[in-house]
Amino acid sequence: MRYALALLVPLGLIVLHLLAAPYTKVEESFHVQAVHDILAHGLPYGFNDPNLNRTNYDHFAFPGAVPRSAVGAALLALLSKPVILFNDGINQQLLARAILGLLNASAIAYYASGLRHTFGQTVAIWYILLQTSQFHLIYYASRPLSNMFAFPLTTTAMRLLLPTPHHANNNHTGKALALLTFAGVIFRSELALLVATQTLFNLSTNKISLRATITAGLTGAITALLLTITLDGTFWQRFPLWPEFEAFVFNVMAGQSSAWGTEPWSWYFTNALPRLLLNPLVYTLAIPVALRQPATRSPALALLIPSLAFVALYSFMPHKEWRFIVYVIPSLTAAAALGAAYLWTHRRRSFFMCWAVRVLALSVLLTGFLSNFVLLPVSAVNYPGGRALDALHSYHGKSDLKMENGLGPGRTVNVYLGNLACQTGVTRFVQLPDESGWVYDKTEDEVVKSTSGFWDRFDYVLVEASSEVGYMDSDEMRFREVLPSSSWEMVYVADSFAGVSVLRPGVPATGTVEKRVIGAVGGSRAVEAFESVRERVRDSL
Repeated sequence: MRYALALLVPLGLIVLHLLAAPYTKVEESFHVQAVHDILAHGLPYGFNDPNLNRTNYDHFAFPGAVPRSAVGAALLALLSKPVILFNDGINQQLLARAILGLLNASAIAYYASGLRHTFGQTVAIWYILLQTSQFHLIYYASRPLSNMFAFPLTTTAMRLLLPTPHHANNNHTGKALALLTFAGVIFRSELALLVATQTLFNLSTNKISLRATITAGLTGAITALLLTITLDGTFWQRFPLWPEFEAFVFNVMAGQSSAWGTEPWSWYFTNALPRLLLNPLVYTLAIPVALRQPATRSPALALLIPSLAFVALYSFMPHKEWRFIVYVIPSLTAAAALGAAYLWTHRRRSFFMCWAVRVLALSVLLTGFLSNFVLLPVSAVNYPGGRALDALHSYHGKSDLKMENGLGPGRTVNVYLGNLACQTGVTRFVQLPDESGWVYDKTEDEVVKSTSGFWDRFDYVLVEASSEVGYMDSDEMRFREVLPSSSWEMVYVADSFAGVSVLRPGVPATGTVEKRVIGAVGGSRAVEAFESVRERVRDSL
């Protein structure tokens, strides 16, 4: 019973993170807009639909550098549809993200069950504790990114590849390699390296034959190609189209990914993995213990070698992001769970093991607290665009304001959505439907935006703002220049997290954002208490 409840912890935390941060950012834009458009307008008919209204589909207006696969978005739309039929007023963006979160939570639970079957319940429970105390995986589990669409497939594959006292049969290993190949062909091409490292390791340990490997690879690749070429060719109205291959050519072969920044070879090991694992005792205590003990060394190596080899090979790509290697986190965490379970089981045998397991348990509590009470609130405020648009709809909805501004019933409301707003939470789900009378403009042409006629037609603009005196982003500067005599009123500011700063003595501490958040939660007395504590801490330090 306790173990069954433990399996629900990942789902509960994923839902918590979803509700705390319901908006999405620019890197999730394609998938979330695609879910909306498929739900609202369906998929186009065939590869050349003459009756298609392209303005209904965001990806035609904003295609991005390369096309992305809509297979994941179509799946979320398909699974969302029955719920919407029973409750058409449901928040559809939250619903689609909740379904993705459920898929990833189920994959984590399935992997934990595999650990329980192979190594026992203690290892499975330690795995759940360590996995759910990590921030990034839980926070992003419900976010529509290609990596998170691939994650349930890769985690299921890792469950099938779990080392056992006896060699796994070709069938389980073959299924795992087919799943990895399937995920790589549709969602993320970097998984080809993970397929390679897992294949070489399993061939070298005689867990699968060469013939079975080739069969598994062809099965996964052909199935995925048929799906992505058919569905994505329809969605993008191009045939033939293999989006992930085009992304591979653009990012890898042409080297265009470097335009988004580069990092040294060691970055994944010195920065990304420590952040993803979060708890430093995972790799300084738990994994070393698993590797040192004869009883756990072999399975720990089987978990670590293919995963770390994948990271090492992928480190030669100059452009790096932590989400490119997120697929290995369950395996690394499982290796740590082996060491943690060994310490727990043998805690009465030595002074070191007794205190080591206590410190490890305390570290799990601390990292869990850090994830859910520090990193989650900080991350949740980094979607000012979505919050600003929701606030605008609420502000405009007040009848007295509508009449005062001449925006009563039947009047079209024109809104300009600036670059920052579109990058930090504005999606078609957050916008009101066309029949509501709201018209949204996302024009990016700098020449067009330099004319007074462009700005003069808007009732509201959502642009970047700052508390710094004299600061104006390019959009605000432009419309104030072309409309010098026009009077614009700032009606709402959506703050976001800019970082942590240490103030030197004598520098006044404003804490505008902190006081606004604390005031919204606890009122003026809470703000006064915050200011008092802050000043006492500053004086003492």
